[in-house]
Amino acid sequence: MSEYALEDAPAHLRAYFETSTIALALASTGDDTPLILTNPGFEKLTGYTPDDVVGKNCRLLQGDADNREARATLRAFLENQAAPNVRTPIVNFRKDGTAFVNLLYMSRLRSSDGQTQFFFASQFDVSRAHPERLEEYDRTLGQTLTSITPLVAESGMIIEGSLTTIANSAHMIAQARMMLADLEGRSIP
Repeated sequence: MSEYALEDAPAHLRAYFETSTIALALASTGDDTPLILTNPGFEKLTGYTPDDVVGKNCRLLQGDADNREARATLRAFLENQAAPNVRTPIVNFRKDGTAFVNLLYMSRLRSSDGQTQFFFASQFDVSRAHPERLEEYDRTLGQTLTSITPLVAESGMIIEGSLTTIANSAHMIAQARMMLADLEGRSIP
């Protein structure tokens, strides 16, 4: 797998990240999939600036949370080149140590020859989400994927996956609430 740096991300994709209202991240396909780009929405959600996270794997957000099931789901996605995307709730911690349940969406950005160039990710706090907030996030993520697809295509890449992965909101909220019950009062020192 190749190692990519921020400058390898297409300029129009970097510009889109700056204007998106939802938390976004872009990771390299290099060893340990380090982040190469985050946006202001990511910083607002997590408290981490690009200087805090670029060059590091996003697992730093997990702190000491168990996340066994979510980690297995993410590992399976990363290892299976045929898997276009994944969506899973995962316990994360903000920079200040506050725990939250992150509804993580990841997809592959592939070159025209089918090679994964980057991993695209979106994050959303579903810790205390109401169904209408999650529906709004689903709608916004759908708009983001619709908007980003031609930008990625301009660079000769394809965003993997489809809007069919943006489903089962009630199930995700129920799963997040169960995770939240385990989180109450937790933070990292």
